[in-house]
Amino acid sequence: MSSRFTPNFKIDGNTMLTPEILYLDNHVLVAYKPAGMITQPNESDQLSLEEWAKQQVKERFNKPGAVFLHALHRLDKPVSGLVLFARTSKALSRLNVSMRSKKTSKIYLAKVEGAPKPSEGVLEHYLLHGDHRAELSTKQNPAAKLARLHYRTFKSDSKHTWLEIELDTGRYHQIRIQLSTIGHPIVGDLRYGSKEALPGGIIALQHSCFEFPHPISGEMIKVEVKEENSKFC
Repeated sequence: MSSRFTPNFKIDGNTMLTPEILYLDNHVLVAYKPAGMITQPNESDQLSLEEWAKQQVKERFNKPGAVFLHALHRLDKPVSGLVLFARTSKALSRLNVSMRSKKTSKIYLAKVEGAPKPSEGVLEHYLLHGDHRAELSTKQNPAAKLARLHYRTFKSDSKHTWLEIELDTGRYHQIRIQLSTIGHPIVGDLRYGSKEALPGGIIALQHSCFEFPHPISGEMIKVEVKEENSKFC
């Protein structure tokens, strides 16, 4: 395997976590994306999680030709966590239906500045998709879309709070702007007001748990980030 397909992410000289396949069958693949890696190919020459996963499938199943692999969602480059891929067009279609009908569940972990009050609750805002960032808007704006999430504090110290977040909607940069709007930006997220930079421009946000119905059997599949990879901040 070429070195391009064995990525060794380093930030300020420290080796970061590498991608890993956590669930794989003939229809679905779930991979862990380390912070700093892009999800899908772009105009840069950086290896994407999608390209890496295709190479893994080619090698594991000895596939000589092209590999079908389509991401059902994306994670921002500075975010770590789980990405779901469909391995067939049928699986892609059915998983898209499951996501639109809210039969899936996503849990994120975030480390934020300060301490949100109350310690758990629901956030609702109306957002616009701006130029490489989300923008706060109002319900009266017909172009704005509702963003809703639930959060719960599970750890805190004198400067920071660790939150478990469940999304009701999946808007662009939703978690990042909603936490910033209430005065508690994600650590490292300079774009949305954090005063604390992290090495390599990563942010303290991770997609840690994903539950979805299998596109063929209908069985609920639950995938979680491994404990050693969950110590992200």
